[in-house]
Amino acid sequence: MACNPDVLKNVPLFALLDEDETAVLAAQVELKRFTPRHRIYKIGEPGGRAYVLVSGEVQVTTVDEDQQEVVVDHPAPGEFFGFASMLDETPHQTSAMALQETVCVEVDRDDIAILLRQKPHAGMDLLAVLGRQFHASQQLVRIRSSRHPNQVIEEEATVGERTADAVARFGGSWTFIGLFAVLLAVYVAINVALRRTAWDPYPFILLNLFLSMLAAIQAPVIMMSQNRQDTKDRLRGELDYEVNRRSESEIQGLTRRMSLLADKVGDVEDLLRERLP
Repeated sequence: MACNPDVLKNVPLFALLDEDETAVLAAQVELKRFTPRHRIYKIGEPGGRAYVLVSGEVQVTTVDEDQQEVVVDHPAPGEFFGFASMLDETPHQTSAMALQETVCVEVDRDDIAILLRQKPHAGMDLLAVLGRQFHASQQLVRIRSSRHPNQVIEEEATVGERTADAVARFGGSWTFIGLFAVLLAVYVAINVALRRTAWDPYPFILLNLFLSMLAAIQAPVIMMSQNRQDTKDRLRGELDYEVNRRSESEIQGLTRRMSLLADKVGDVEDLLRERLP
């Protein structure tokens, strides 16, 4: 099915192409429709074609070392999948399946080659877009790796949460205990010294009222601060889990690459044995 040039204008990779370049590319690529649960490609198939999601939903998966299927991507409309294998002309390392009625633009190396032969300047436009995406990915990784969870929490804290933290910090310090003890001692001493003219004689009913009011206000404020601390602890736990999961994924990826390298070395050894006497 022929592709409308307007469809390609919504693809970020082709956003800088002019109308002539877009028309040339649209004449080469095709629109493919997939039904729900239709497998677009699977692991190990020749990676001669890549796809751009136009509408619908696609799930990209791979298989880990435990032979468990792992979801690695849910492309958004306008995003590529299977692009690296298409450029490298290597078998697909992932599988892609349409989860619902899906429309994709199918692109292969020859389509890109024809575009570059007829419109050489289009290559610079494609490289410019890829460079922006690469820098954006680098910046995202840099921000995620450098930001401290406490910094993120403090930036998102409201005035009430900051006030609760300050009250809990001061109320749980020796400074507060010392000042409070001095104030109580002065209050009691003045009322005892004034005797009958005291505004709060023994047993200091007004003082008990003030202390009850203070406790009634201070307790929920401290609880607010404790809830905020629980949120911090939960966020730290989630971040630790994400870091551990990414580390495990990277280790598994390195293991797969080591296995592939070992297989290739074995192929080279077999080839040398066949050719050498």
